[in-house]
Amino acid sequence: MYRLFFSVYVALFHVIALFHKKAGKIVKGQRNSWTMLKNLNPEKNYLWFHASSLGEFEQGRPLMEAIARTHPEYSVLLTFYSPSGYEVQKNFKGADLVCYLPFDMMCNVRRFIRLVQPKAAFFIKYEFWPNYLTELNKNAIPVYLVSGVFRKNQLFFKPWGGFYRKLLRYFSAFFVQNEASMALLNSIGLNNKVFITGDTRCDRVMDIAAQAPEQELIKEFAHDSMVLVAGSTWPEDEEIIIPYVNTQTEWKLIIAPHEIDENHLREIERLLNRPFVRYSRMKAEDSGRVECILIDSFGLLSSVYRYGQAAYVGGGFGAGIHNILEAAVYGNPVLFGPNHIKFEEAQALIKAGAAFCVNSQNDLEDNLDKFLASNKALTQAGEKARAYVKEKSGGTARILDILNKELFKA
Repeated sequence: MYRLFFSVYVALFHVIALFHKKAGKIVKGQRNSWTMLKNLNPEKNYLWFHASSLGEFEQGRPLMEAIARTHPEYSVLLTFYSPSGYEVQKNFKGADLVCYLPFDMMCNVRRFIRLVQPKAAFFIKYEFWPNYLTELNKNAIPVYLVSGVFRKNQLFFKPWGGFYRKLLRYFSAFFVQNEASMALLNSIGLNNKVFITGDTRCDRVMDIAAQAPEQELIKEFAHDSMVLVAGSTWPEDEEIIIPYVNTQTEWKLIIAPHEIDENHLREIERLLNRPFVRYSRMKAEDSGRVECILIDSFGLLSSVYRYGQAAYVGGGFGAGIHNILEAAVYGNPVLFGPNHIKFEEAQALIKAGAAFCVNSQNDLEDNLDKFLASNKALTQAGEKARAYVKEKSGGTARILDILNKELFKA
């Protein structure tokens, strides 16, 4: 049934790709993947890592880099499903090859496994492709889930979810983020090994914070000022942030939208009533003149959060919040929209008093005005955010220690 359904899906996807830019990139990228994969030498002992998109890549990256340091006898193949991951990380130096993952059809799956002959496969957080998992199992290739999170409303735990529960049995081990995930897996009688190793993104953001270069123009802009850094924002986020900052001039604003196409940048500029500059056009004299910086390039946000006193992370009025740990690691209290329930770190930071959900502009005003009125409240929330990330780091080392005993023991 799955194979029939997915074949129809792929056929429709190819039709949509003729008119939809993102879908077109996926189809073209998968075609290019076969050219790259045909040149692989399986004797290089490939470990296959798959990340759906950029967020999952950030969770898998610390483990890829740790294995490369400690086990140079292995090579890394990194695959993506989404262009938002591949286009940003296609030149990632921690992998020997980066490409799109061909659709989960048996003809693709068998060809992929035959060309790569992976020694092990690592799926990051949520990836469960039935045909790939079945074929890996048939070929006795170990499979691991990294930074997994399970919730009781998932199909695995429904009375009618037998097909999906079977897929879980193909994993050699689960590295999960929390006790609740372990309890759910145990509740369905899995014999697989389950380890609570936390969220490897904590290790990643700790590394970023330690290595991030200074952005001198932004540093000067932020000097002795209250700065709100709004990262990965969507129009729904901007519609509540910008009106507030337009009127509450005690806050300066650095805004880094998730999409930086020209139309979106111009719409943000239309909403701003205070002096602003695009970062790509910023000069030294602008640091003391403007009150808002619009980040119009990728790759800066994770180092820009350090210049804020508070952070707003976008996506919470849409599909889900983006990476809040990038902000928390610098000691920023973090604000975000209501769609955060699926994110373990969001729940934990809210409980700790380090993060705050905003459902409206009024909620945003209440929280940011509170921080203006009380430096103690701002400092305490920020320190709790920093402490959470530090406490939760170390997951990569725990996973590597287990792999050294289970996978690399020979």
